[in-house]
Amino acid sequence: MSERFFLTAPPAAGHAERVGDEARHLARVLRARVGDAIVVFDGRGTAWPAHVAALGRDRVTLDLGPPLAPAAPPLPLTLAVALPKGDRQKWMVEKLTELGCGRLVPLATSRGVAEATPAAVERLTRGTIEACKQCGRTTLLEIAPPATLAAALADRDPGMLAVVADPGGEPFGPLLTQHAGAVLALVGPEGGFTADELAAATGAGCRRVSLAPHILRVETAAIALAAAVASHMSRAD
Repeated sequence: MSERFFLTAPPAAGHAERVGDEARHLARVLRARVGDAIVVFDGRGTAWPAHVAALGRDRVTLDLGPPLAPAAPPLPLTLAVALPKGDRQKWMVEKLTELGCGRLVPLATSRGVAEATPAAVERLTRGTIEACKQCGRTTLLEIAPPATLAAALADRDPGMLAVVADPGGEPFGPLLTQHAGAVLALVGPEGGFTADELAAATGAGCRRVSLAPHILRVETAAIALAAAVASHMSRAD
């Protein structure tokens, strides 16, 4: 068995426990047995090989081996995105996790169609945990509290390349080749940023960048930005 599980609490003295739904999934759905091997990770970059030591009705005890070799760190990319509707959010988070995006900020905009309620943020967090299990990532995609456009821009670190997705902008790829640091990328809602929002972004130093010859949906634009940064970082290595 090579299943991966997320640890909600750090291990202690080489042992960890899974309780509740995850324990039931391991014991009843996967039919784990004492001695079976799995992998657990803490969402902060560390993973351990583990063996099932004991099985209870709603609790599984694990014995952990030495930490595995560190995986690649997250991309130095913050995506501030006006969330799309429904299941498109889950699909976006899954792909951003696979691509290695570091941080996702749900963006509040004038034309936004989905509100980043606490329940929605919790669903996004669950989505990145599930995606990490599948893709082998050991650091969670950080789901930040929702922010306005002004707050997202004001919160960026000095030296960050700030861009806003815009069909009329300059190509993103060549711009990336001139930059070696972190990136903040803004993606508007389905109806696009308003003229005032776009002016505020460019006035704060954002470069307008295009990603494809056609108009992209919100989640497609976010994924295209992450894929471009991932490709750039790979070439830089």
